[in-house]
Amino acid sequence: MNKQIIKKPFRVAIEGNVGSGKSTLIKHFGNYMNVETNPEPIEMWRDLNGHNLLQLAYSDPHRWNFAFQHNVQLSRLKLQSKPTNKDIQLFERSLQNNRYCFVEMAHDKGLLSSPEYGVMCQWFEYIEKNVDIGLDLIVYLRTLPEVVYKRMQRRNRPEERTVELEYLVDLHKYHEKWLMEKTCNLSVPLLVIDVNNDLSDNQLVDLYKTYEKNILGNLPVLCS
Repeated sequence: MNKQIIKKPFRVAIEGNVGSGKSTLIKHFGNYMNVETNPEPIEMWRDLNGHNLLQLAYSDPHRWNFAFQHNVQLSRLKLQSKPTNKDIQLFERSLQNNRYCFVEMAHDKGLLSSPEYGVMCQWFEYIEKNVDIGLDLIVYLRTLPEVVYKRMQRRNRPEERTVELEYLVDLHKYHEKWLMEKTCNLSVPLLVIDVNNDLSDNQLVDLYKTYEKNILGNLPVLCS
């Protein structure tokens, strides 16, 4: 009996600080028929059996960070391990990002105790060894914290109203450590796009189009 050969998609993680332009990139490439886009599952974090974990984590991080990190890791695992019939998968942030940016930052800031940090690390290591969550490319939308802070204030999401510039500075630092300083022995190809200029969404799309072949792995693009 012949077994059906399942072609592995080209997997791309779109990484960057809050307000760096990830959602705009994901939305643009979602117009292509052979690209599956996976925005951040924010609604899953906003409604866990009626509880808004995202808002709880922002308003009282010492109390809720561990639960929130668990929820984020589970939701990203569901997205990053699901089968697809598309040639390309784009993810707005990744499991790897959660492990090497958010979990590291939370532990260093005292928002995760050492036992909680150990649980998160061991869970990630198990997933990495037993589930195919590998990436073929990481796209880093590199921005200064001051730039994304202004963008965040303009879009005015309810959960982000308590986010201070200091948080964005810290998050930028951990992205830089992970992706630019490669503190975790990064083995995935990295594409860095400077998005510091104050661009409209249409201008951002024009910028992303210039990197289209790189982002989509030089695969043929099927327009809808």
